[in-house]
Amino acid sequence: MNILHIYLNIRSLRVLMALGMLVFITSCKSAKSVIASGEASNRLSAKQVIKEHQKNDADFKTMQARVKIDLIQGDKSQGATFNLRVEKDEVIWLSAPLGLARLMITPEKVRFYNKQGNEYFDGDYKLLSDFAGVDLDFNKVQNILLGQAIYDLKAQPHKVSVNDNSYALQPKDQNALLELFYLINPAHFKMDSLQLYQQLERRHLQVDYESYQEVDKQVFPKDVKVIAVNDRDEVSVIMDFKSITLNQDVRFPFKIPKGYKEMVIK
Repeated sequence: MNILHIYLNIRSLRVLMALGMLVFITSCKSAKSVIASGEASNRLSAKQVIKEHQKNDADFKTMQARVKIDLIQGDKSQGATFNLRVEKDEVIWLSAPLGLARLMITPEKVRFYNKQGNEYFDGDYKLLSDFAGVDLDFNKVQNILLGQAIYDLKAQPHKVSVNDNSYALQPKDQNALLELFYLINPAHFKMDSLQLYQQLERRHLQVDYESYQEVDKQVFPKDVKVIAVNDRDEVSVIMDFKSITLNQDVRFPFKIPKGYKEMVIK
């Protein structure tokens, strides 16, 4: 091989390498612009959507907020503003005005007391699971509050499509007993909606995240609507999160008053 051939081969190799790098850089910039644009795109795979969703899980040690909660069942409704305190992965604490009722959730148990009814509950997650119509645990409840998927998205393959500028994410093999759908926001990759269907038991849980807010450069739910349907009974819970602060020292006072009657969940 003469010197000219060697020169041409080296030059061709450099051109190919340059083209390869250009394609790689262009593709990276394209993916980044799609992710940052706030516009849902068919170019993102399910794995990419899942990766962005998990990357945007809120990172904090403690959180406290005021939460206006309205409970609607049939033609009856009631509401109040509660104090919410969270130690991530450890405690969720909710207190009504004047401490008239308190709820404390840990990974091990659910505890609750109501001074107006002189009653308390000290047990497992059956109480919350019966309300939601799906088996709940601490991580699922925490993820619902934070706008995250309630099941491990890496545990099974998923497929994705674009639905009204949201990424519609669902397992490739839906469980016949429990159908699961997520709508993921293309701007911050938190949930727009969570939907669970149990056709045989005629149960449906839907959590709609109507707006979000930024706190210390992180994204948290602001307005959330939970709809739980069990056969023909429907209950709606509307939550408005206000005054969120992160990583301050917080306490979780909880003591069941003496003489209260235990609530028995059958």
